[in-house]
Amino acid sequence: MLNLRQLFLDHNAQTTRFPLLLQFEKAKGVYLYDAGNKPYLDLISGIGVSNLGHSHPRIVDAVKEQAENYMHLMVYGEYVQAPQVKFAHKLASLLPQSLQSVYFVNSGAEAVEGALKLAKRYTGRSEIIACKNSYHGSTQGALSVMGNEGYKQAYRPLLPGVRFIEFNNPTGLEQITDQTACVIIETVQGEAGIRVPDTEYLQALRSHCTETGTLLILDEIQVAFGRTGKLFAFEHYGIVPDILLLAKALGGGMPIGAFVSSNQIMSALSEKPILGHITTFGGHPVCCAAGLAALETLLNERLIEQVAAKEALFRHLLSHPSIREIRGKGLILAAELESFELNKKVIDRCIEHGVIVDWFLHCSNSMRIAPPLIISEKEIAHACQVITEALDYYTA
Repeated sequence: MLNLRQLFLDHNAQTTRFPLLLQFEKAKGVYLYDAGNKPYLDLISGIGVSNLGHSHPRIVDAVKEQAENYMHLMVYGEYVQAPQVKFAHKLASLLPQSLQSVYFVNSGAEAVEGALKLAKRYTGRSEIIACKNSYHGSTQGALSVMGNEGYKQAYRPLLPGVRFIEFNNPTGLEQITDQTACVIIETVQGEAGIRVPDTEYLQALRSHCTETGTLLILDEIQVAFGRTGKLFAFEHYGIVPDILLLAKALGGGMPIGAFVSSNQIMSALSEKPILGHITTFGGHPVCCAAGLAALETLLNERLIEQVAAKEALFRHLLSHPSIREIRGKGLILAAELESFELNKKVIDRCIEHGVIVDWFLHCSNSMRIAPPLIISEKEIAHACQVITEALDYYTA
């Protein structure tokens, strides 16, 4: 019998020296199941992917149906493929009139890359402004706008002309000038430990960008599709970006990303030169079919309307003296503890007891809580009991 864990270590490229090495055989709803059929309650949704849980039957049916019709036909943008067209049309119907052109790619990082290229091409400028403690992916361009030097110093030189400002600090907005191609910012900062902005800050940011002709790129790769209690997080703040970035939950579990803008701005990629951005597998028809099914299910089952109440329940049940603060919006929360060491012990004990939680890249002393939106009140209560018991074990 194959030792999959050892083969994983031998042949699958490793991202750390200490992988979790959990081995799962199936996933359904909010649970993952190991080889012994032990259930693990997924409180991180595969890092923001599984908003509808795992193996939702409508998504599975859509994948099967499309795979039987056709899979890859041609590089993106040449053939009229019904899954791409229907999905783009549905997204556009839910977005403001200035966000009507969807470019499907393979991932969030590729969406970032395409958006940065688009902003530079459309404005004719090269300066980019990003935020400290931001996270936008690990490719070269995305890494260039990451706001944590520790994760990028080994890969320099990166993109030139990138400047950083403090998230949610209006004094930094004066750095936006008529030389700035774009400001790229997470609507809610994720890996910084779920930092929620003030409405006044985002509105001032929007105004500065408009005044200087700078494109505003909102990265909603982690927070779109109901996670904050709105379909798109920017809807909380009374602003509209020039370019919107989507991925993770976009595909209902299948790999897909997108950058979305106006037809006028997006047309800059189609000439001088043509094929200004190109992708072989972006907008894969099976992924688009899955994404459309996920989006329609999210809306039809009115799951977004339940998010605020579920957030309130988490906040109520996670009242514990060791939790310094709970930050977040909707079902993307960070429970701050005194140290990474305590956080890691609690995380490991929760996993041992069948509840999967995690930490944040730029805020390792905070626990990530971002379950599928379908999680029930009973499941929330169980998860919170496991977390608080783990806290008691290490702090009592």
